[in-house]
Amino acid sequence: MKLFAGVEGKAQLAGFFILGAMAARILGDAVARAALVVPGNGRETARNIADYPWLYRVGEAADVVMLCGMVVATALLYALFAPVARNLARVAALMSLTGIATLAASSLMTMAPPVLLDGAPHPGIGMAELHSLVQISLALGQAVQGIGRIFIGLYQLLIGWLAFRSGLLPKAVGIGLALGGLIQMAVRSVALIAPDMVDATVIQADIVALLAEAAFALRLLISGVRPRHFPAGSAAGS
Repeated sequence: MKLFAGVEGKAQLAGFFILGAMAARILGDAVARAALVVPGNGRETARNIADYPWLYRVGEAADVVMLCGMVVATALLYALFAPVARNLARVAALMSLTGIATLAASSLMTMAPPVLLDGAPHPGIGMAELHSLVQISLALGQAVQGIGRIFIGLYQLLIGWLAFRSGLLPKAVGIGLALGGLIQMAVRSVALIAPDMVDATVIQADIVALLAEAAFALRLLISGVRPRHFPAGSAAGS
């Protein structure tokens, strides 16, 4: 078997880009921004960003890499699972692209702090107000990212179902991905309505979804998929 050739190649490439996007997300959120952002303290956050602007911009670059990797992985997984149920694969791809666009919007908001701090203080804006604007922009970015994760969770649920139904992968892999997406989607949805109820479990839900996605991607990258031939009419099904 040649690496990245045919159906096996689509699966391996999808696994590669999913893992790449995950690594970029971890770099941006858990390394770059986590080292600089002090939750609830705009003054300390602004000071950290002003002292280490390069590290914050590494997080911004990581976001771009993550989004690009997610777009490529979405296209590859659509091509992989469209023969199983084309309509459902289209809906899944649409959910993914909607989530990616929403995450891109959240990334634009998180780009505001270095812009605000560049050349500060600005005429008519005191440092106290500037610190508040930094905190607000980051909080809005997190809120919008939460909405994006709802769509991504739904995408994982649908792809997990397609993987389970297709027979291309072990059923446990599809079930795990679907459950991870369902948990993330459910917790993030509740967080929109009653954030205090699930505030302590949002991160846990994201970690569960991340681990399920990692297992799915590793299976694709290492072992590819089982070769199967689908009936001509099955692709139109949902």
